[in-house]
Amino acid sequence: MHPIDTLQAAWPALMDGLWITLQLTVFSSVLAAALAVPLALVRVHAPAAAQAPLRLYISFARGTPILAQLFLIFYGSGQFRPLLTEWGLWSFFRDPSNCALLAFVFNSTAYQTEILRGGIQGVPPGEIEAARAIGMSRVTALRRVVLPHAYRIAWPAIGNEIILLMKASALASIVTVFDLMGQTRRIFSRSFDFSIYLWAALLYLAITAVFVVLWRLVERRLSRHLAARQAPLPAANPRTT
Repeated sequence: MHPIDTLQAAWPALMDGLWITLQLTVFSSVLAAALAVPLALVRVHAPAAAQAPLRLYISFARGTPILAQLFLIFYGSGQFRPLLTEWGLWSFFRDPSNCALLAFVFNSTAYQTEILRGGIQGVPPGEIEAARAIGMSRVTALRRVVLPHAYRIAWPAIGNEIILLMKASALASIVTVFDLMGQTRRIFSRSFDFSIYLWAALLYLAITAVFVVLWRLVERRLSRHLAARQAPLPAANPRTT
């Protein structure tokens, strides 16, 4: 079969898989971002003893393959089925999509926590002192000064993390989630047309390209005050000097 004919026949299934891939990426990224804020604050301000469990979690999540984490959640949860059923959680863990989402959130939260921690530590102390000097409370200074500046610093690295997470979402197909890669594998098992993997790769590339463009547009908007500060001053008119 011609590659174009393969694409036309497989297009609806690929679009269904692409939608699941986008859902997994967006939901896991948003949930990880929400969890990363309090965890990053603990990493910056909490005593070392209080940070120990968090540091252990981050070391485990960043130091082990995300595939291993996915297997631990998907296959490991079955070992505790009676307990999970008693707690009313088995209906969640029996769904492979939920297990994949949980694994991606578990992994991405650790990375985003460390990225945001670096952003918070990169905020100049003078900005915090100025905010406190004009009467801002600690919480208000954190919300209006520290976190906005920290996110401007960390924005490129967070974008890279989301791209890596989107590509890692292809692992969900191993636990029978029919995302883009899952649909691709199913189509190949029926047609044995290897060109379907090329079309899937191009779709991943297109998603990444669109995301990079949008992320950089937001980055420019967040940093527009810096561009204005660095703009050269207009030359003086010699007739007025």
